Amino acid sequence: MNENIVKRNELLAQRVIKGLSSRNMTGYYAESREAALSLALSLIPEGSSIAMGGAMSAHEIGLVEALKNGSYHFIDRDAMADKRAAMLAAYDADFFLTSANAMTEDGVMVNIDGNANRVSAIANGPKKVICIVGMNKICKDLDGAMKRARNVAAPINAQRFGLSTPCAKTGACMDCKSPDTICCQFLITRFSRHTDRIHVILVNDALGF
Repeated sequence: MNENIVKRNELLAQRVIKGLSSRNMTGYYAESREAALSLALSLIPEGSSIAMGGAMSAHEIGLVEALKNGSYHFIDRDAMADKRAAMLAAYDADFFLTSANAMTEDGVMVNIDGNANRVSAIANGPKKVICIVGMNKICKDLDGAMKRARNVAAPINAQRFGLSTPCAKTGACMDCKSPDTICCQFLITRFSRHTDRIHVILVNDALGF
């Protein structure tokens, strides 16, 4: 990665971390995917129960594979026949892994969901939440974050899941009410009432969508 981009990311990350701190959330900066993996594992004691939403970023840094192969109780929704049971188990997990569809420079997270299992777990339930966020998802303000979530993340995810939504066909949000829409619930996390619950690892890389 170009050294100027690296420097910019380091400086911007410090701004985001300061914003997160003011919102009672803890932020970290990882210089690489490998550093992000090591940092995430340092936050999760062995034996912990762990659930997750559809966080491609956690897969991309190798965290999901490490947890599945380690001494943890990983609640693998994809491997469970009863998906509802897996989703309900997530609310009592020690840790919930996720990412963000977008984040502002002053530490506000934006997430969009279809079934609400991901955004509801971020909001309440699991004892701690760990968010893996690539620097590509940082936006200037809340308006920019909402636009990114709707016009970048949502269309790509709709295409990834093979859904028949207008955004999957056009690449941009059409504010649809399609039966396949994944833009059912919007969660804006601007403050955490519970100290030490939400941890955000900012990664010097382009991760997820």
